[in-house]
Amino acid sequence: MINIGIIGAGRIGKVHTQSICNFVQGAKVTAIADPLMTDETAAWAGGLGIGKISKDYLDIVSDKSIDAVLICSSTDTHSQISLEAIAAGKHVFCEKPIDLDVGRINEVLQALAAPEAKRLKYTVGFNRRFDHNFSALRAAVDNGSVGKVELVKITSRDPAPPPAEYSARSGGIFLDMAIHDIDMVRFLSGEEVESVYVQPAVLVDPAIGEAGDFDSAVITLKLKSGALAVIDNSRRCAYGYDQRAEVFGSLGSAASRNDAASNVRVATDAGVLAEKPLYFFLERYMQAFATEVTAFCEAVVNDTPVAVTAEDGLKATLIAIAAKESAKTGLPVKV
Repeated sequence: MINIGIIGAGRIGKVHTQSICNFVQGAKVTAIADPLMTDETAAWAGGLGIGKISKDYLDIVSDKSIDAVLICSSTDTHSQISLEAIAAGKHVFCEKPIDLDVGRINEVLQALAAPEAKRLKYTVGFNRRFDHNFSALRAAVDNGSVGKVELVKITSRDPAPPPAEYSARSGGIFLDMAIHDIDMVRFLSGEEVESVYVQPAVLVDPAIGEAGDFDSAVITLKLKSGALAVIDNSRRCAYGYDQRAEVFGSLGSAASRNDAASNVRVATDAGVLAEKPLYFFLERYMQAFATEVTAFCEAVVNDTPVAVTAEDGLKATLIAIAAKESAKTGLPVKV
């Protein structure tokens, strides 16, 4: 049994806590910490059987009975907690990104390369790699169904924009939102990105623009082989959480559609009606959250490589930073 400590009891921390308690076998959440821990959250955690509840994450890092930590705190704390957890001999699951600063990410990589850390597993939370649709899409690429990859197209649109102050604090649309899609380009193509060109816009909420961010973007990426990728992002989608992808190649294409509450289509003389896409990311990706933590725990138990490495986290961040620079300059940027 792997004893897990959750650091951060906000939205994503609660998602991981619930998924582990309900779906992940061979793992148990024994502790949770958050500096803003409320009586309500503490009662929720206690109801799940979590015995150690704290406002100080160091209580988890220093607890010798805890084997692994899940870092679900704010982005600006990820690298520091990673370094402390590695120094304490903990396996680490860190939500993306590891840091907004490449130098800090490299500090984590250096800590993991130390002899005393060789046995430790460190993974980054790019949950979409574990989604049933996207993993099946990658399988179609791996088995040669589409032939040589020539174009990857990803649509990623949130149902509603975040508060403008969140956009500024989180690293912006490229390092917070599009970084998932950037990782998907690498995952689905199996290739590295050579250059990035972005056309950004503020079309949803002027306050996001006033905070120095964008709420809409088209990102064009050139891959090492010469293949292309296109990502379209929006912070608002009236019909739900729009998450689609297509890989086009020399022999054909493979595409994934949105998940809905059902796949029933009603056709009458008035038209054809179908369910809208699932509205919230928790509904859409709950299975993926459970699967990625299961994969992490299996890597810990079996001493096998993790599916998503710290290097994957670094590469996605470098591409997102290049996208941010392209949005600023209006020019293509080499990664």
